[in-house]
Amino acid sequence: MQLKGGQEVTLTPGQTFYEGPGDVHVLDRNASRTQPAKKGAPVLVPAQ
Repeated sequence: MQLKGGQEVTLTPGQTFYEGPGDVHVLDRNASRTQPAKKGAPVLVPAQ
Protein backbone atom coordinates (compact mmCIF):
# COMPACT_ATOMS: atom_id res chain seq x y z
CA MET A 1 0.00 0.00 0.00
CA GLN A 2 1.08 3.58 -0.43
CA LEU A 3 -0.17 6.96 0.71
CA LYS A 4 0.35 10.07 -1.41
CA GLY A 5 3.80 11.50 -0.65
CA GLY A 6 4.94 8.31 1.12
CA GLN A 7 6.86 5.20 0.15
CA GLU A 8 5.29 1.95 -0.97
CA VAL A 9 4.98 -0.49 1.95
CA THR A 10 4.32 -4.22 1.91
CA LEU A 11 2.32 -5.28 4.94
CA THR A 12 2.70 -8.78 6.36
CA PRO A 13 0.12 -10.73 8.38
CA GLY A 14 -0.62 -9.00 11.66
CA GLN A 15 0.63 -5.58 10.58
CA THR A 16 -1.65 -2.55 10.49
CA PHE A 17 -1.47 0.94 9.07
CA TYR A 18 -3.06 4.28 9.82
CA GLU A 19 -4.63 6.38 7.13
CA GLY A 20 -5.58 9.82 8.41
CA PRO A 21 -8.57 11.86 7.24
CA GLY A 22 -6.39 13.96 4.92
CA ASP A 23 -4.35 11.05 3.50
CA VAL A 24 -4.82 9.89 -0.08
CA HIS A 25 -4.43 6.15 -0.70
CA VAL A 26 -2.65 5.83 -4.07
CA LEU A 27 -1.74 2.13 -4.20
CA ASP A 28 -3.29 -1.10 -2.98
CA ARG A 29 -2.74 -4.54 -4.40
CA ASN A 30 -2.02 -8.11 -3.40
CA ALA A 31 1.75 -8.47 -2.97
CA SER A 32 1.68 -12.24 -3.53
CA ARG A 33 1.99 -13.58 -7.04
CA THR A 34 1.12 -17.13 -5.97
CA GLN A 35 -1.65 -16.78 -3.35
CA PRO A 36 -4.84 -14.81 -3.91
CA ALA A 37 -6.07 -12.34 -1.33
CA LYS A 38 -8.61 -13.82 1.07
CA LYS A 39 -12.14 -12.83 0.20
CA GLY A 40 -14.82 -12.88 2.85
CA ALA A 41 -12.28 -12.58 5.66
CA PRO A 42 -13.21 -9.97 8.28
CA VAL A 43 -11.60 -6.58 7.78
CA LEU A 44 -11.43 -6.04 11.53
CA VAL A 45 -11.11 -8.60 14.30
CA PRO A 46 -11.89 -7.15 17.76
CA ALA A 47 -9.33 -7.74 20.53
CA GLN A 48 -10.46 -10.09 23.26
